[in-house]
Amino acid sequence: MSHNDWKSRLGMVYSTDPDFEYTTEHSAAEPETLPPARQRLRVALDRRNRGGKQVTVVADFVGSESDLKELGRLLKQRCGVGGAVKEGEIIIQGDFRDKIVQILSEAGYKARKI
Repeated sequence: MSHNDWKSRLGMVYSTDPDFEYTTEHSAAEPETLPPARQRLRVALDRRNRGGKQVTVVADFVGSESDLKELGRLLKQRCGVGGAVKEGEIIIQGDFRDKIVQILSEAGYKARKI
């Protein structure tokens, strides 16, 4: 245990046991990325809590965070707009539902517009 990991121990108060070893809970292993033909993605328009702006949200991706970020980067490039990958969802600025469904279909994903 290094001396610089105090942030991971914020919930720990104190232990008088001299042999105590603090262990952190590691998150579960990332799920294996399904092939594009087995993915069922939902493409939706969202306006909530965004100051009146519209964003397109791609949800239900099953796989690793790095593969999700790569897909998000592809969609942002092909649409020519900004966006983000947060909490397992790809957020694209603007209403690009039709274009995103077409891009995902060409890439072999099963995508449906909601």
